Amino acid sequence: MSDLPLAKTRPASNWSAIWVLPLIALLIGGWLAWRAYSQAGIEIQVFFESGAGIQAGKTEVIYKGMPIGKVVALTLDDSGEKRGVVATLEMSKEVEPHLLTGTRFWLVKPSVSLAGITGLETLVSGNYITASPGDGEPTRVFTALSEAPPLSDTQPGLHLTLKAERLGSLNKDSPVFYKQIQVGRVKGYALAEDQSTVEVKIFIDPIYAGLVRKHTRFWNASGISIDADLSGFKLRSESLASIVAGGITFATPEHRKDSPPTDPSIAFRLYEDFDAAQAGIRVMVKLSDFEGLQAGRTPVLYNGIQAGTLKALKVNDDLTGAAAELTLDPRTEDYLVEGTEFWVVKPSISLAGITGLEALVKGNYIAVRPGEKGGAAKRDFEARPKAPPLNLDAPGLHLVLFSDNRGSLEVGSPILYRQVRVGSVQSVQLSRNSQQVAFGVHVEPEYAHLVNRTTRFWNASGITLRGGLSGVEVKSESLQTLLAGGIAFETSDLEAPVAARRVQRFNLYESRDSAMQGGQAITIQLERGDGLSPGTAIRYKGLDVGKVESIELSEDLQTILLHVRVTQAAQQIARAGTQFWVVKPEVSLTRATNLETLVSGQYLEVLPADKAGAKQTHFIALAAPPNQAVRELGLRLVLSAARRNSLKPGVPVTYREVQVGKVVDYELGPSADRVLIHILIEPRYAALVHTGSRFWNTSGIGVEAGLFKGVKVRSESLETLVAGGVAFATPELEQMGSRAKPGQTFALFDESQEEWLQWAPKIALPR
Repeated sequence: MSDLPLAKTRPASNWSAIWVLPLIALLIGGWLAWRAYSQAGIEIQVFFESGAGIQAGKTEVIYKGMPIGKVVALTLDDSGEKRGVVATLEMSKEVEPHLLTGTRFWLVKPSVSLAGITGLETLVSGNYITASPGDGEPTRVFTALSEAPPLSDTQPGLHLTLKAERLGSLNKDSPVFYKQIQVGRVKGYALAEDQSTVEVKIFIDPIYAGLVRKHTRFWNASGISIDADLSGFKLRSESLASIVAGGITFATPEHRKDSPPTDPSIAFRLYEDFDAAQAGIRVMVKLSDFEGLQAGRTPVLYNGIQAGTLKALKVNDDLTGAAAELTLDPRTEDYLVEGTEFWVVKPSISLAGITGLEALVKGNYIAVRPGEKGGAAKRDFEARPKAPPLNLDAPGLHLVLFSDNRGSLEVGSPILYRQVRVGSVQSVQLSRNSQQVAFGVHVEPEYAHLVNRTTRFWNASGITLRGGLSGVEVKSESLQTLLAGGIAFETSDLEAPVAARRVQRFNLYESRDSAMQGGQAITIQLERGDGLSPGTAIRYKGLDVGKVESIELSEDLQTILLHVRVTQAAQQIARAGTQFWVVKPEVSLTRATNLETLVSGQYLEVLPADKAGAKQTHFIALAAPPNQAVRELGLRLVLSAARRNSLKPGVPVTYREVQVGKVVDYELGPSADRVLIHILIEPRYAALVHTGSRFWNTSGIGVEAGLFKGVKVRSESLETLVAGGVAFATPELEQMGSRAKPGQTFALFDESQEEWLQWAPKIALPR
């Protein structure tokens, strides 16, 4: 026996480590196959009109800067009527959901146009194909666009439509400017459905969309606008880009800054130029003088500032006038109302000077003066034949001067103060009563303080000659007034108050001597001013002692104020107690008085105060002449009668048919059952009246008739027959009684008795 271990047997294994490597290789190959399958692109076919710039295996498909595919093959396509090439594109699987019928492809390559350079990046990377996703059904066949499509309306920003008469030099991608900053571009353009206008689609970047408002105006800023005349030339261009490629500019008028945001669905008008966009209000004006006016060039000016343009001018069939169509700045809308005035300005040379001198350089133009704001709106006007008088709202002092004649004064004649021109004559016309000439005068603002109530104006036109044995005196204000006429003035008291009324009125004297005549200025208040005017005389006992210098309404418009200068007896007249009244013609059955005023005109009579009272410069005129008998000397008596009959103040009181007194007044008695007649007996005849005297009414005719004694007619006199009168008689001896006392009352009989007519006492009269 041996001690060696016995061998054990085991069955042999079929696995070998060498199979590990093929297994790993198989797994890697399977993974690679799956990866290649999962990442394999989607092949599509795109038809192009030309294969220029497309290379198989090189040209990529790029969307928003990221590659999404590549051209893998390029073949000719002769299957259809339109020949071209078919590019097979291998697209990334990620874009498979977007390969729909609405998806568009086009080739991007360098392009140079007036609008700018596009596709510049392809000069380095080469041409490439880009796409724009769309909607529709899945497809693998597409037709490429010949150029890039317009910007999508879904792009964030403001998309608008502009309607224009013509396209001009606008093109796709032409810039849109605001204050010369590009804020958008033109998307495209097309004829409108009615083919009468061009619709231009534009896009405004989102950050600038708020600049477009409801009343925003767009205009074509393409190229250069040149406007030239003798005064120079005006050149307007938005930018160099708009000169070359065209462009659109927009702005919102100043008076529409509060305009609400725009509605993108509403189209805007695209104006031809800046002027057309800014002058949007159409106004029609009838012209009688249209010499030198040119449509499209003649401006409408307000105080030298252009407010619009003459757009069209149509001459009437009879060649006597023309209809002008104006386009005015929208800011003038509130002033195109009733009262707005238009007129043509052109050079004019006269003795008064040269007017419209600026028109020699600028050309004739249309001037406008707006009406008062708030009036009724108006768009049709009739132009004035010449410039209107200066507006009363213009700075300075506005006056009206009245004169008996015009002389050589005319519109434009100077107003002189110490031979310094301080204003001018603005209008010349007849006064309302056609009796005088009224001059509208304007004094410049810096000289307005020189005029007040003490100012005197005179006509300084021409030459004044005075001659005598001592020689000849020649006087003229200046060479200018010698030729063109003029008005001079002086103010005696620069501290005097200024008249309260808006337009002051003054008398225009014929010369300095008459204007500066000394005297006292007073004011007379009247209820009415009929027949009165500057220059009306103030008289005392037939002698002119003053003259009315100006007339105005009182502040409450209830009375008339006469500004009067008293040149004679001024100290006696300008005192308390002085009376004034208007003398006018009076015609009645009994008398006709003041008939001379029918020819010479009415005047004011003055009755100075009988005593030296306090100085007074403001008076209230009497409504009727005062009763002069109140201040006369004599015996005043009262007659009591049943009725007045025809007695009135002024009728005579006679004694033996000789007038010895007059009736001065009448009134009802205290109990209204009698009429009291007040009479005045002249001092020389006062002794004729005694307590026994009898008074009777001598008015009319007394008739006595009888069958046997015939007819007896009795009348005191023809004067008493018409005007009425009172007669009296005084008895003799004891019946005479004592002398009548002032204020004594007597009975007034209707007729005399035969006995009274026989009385003939002897009464001594003083010499």
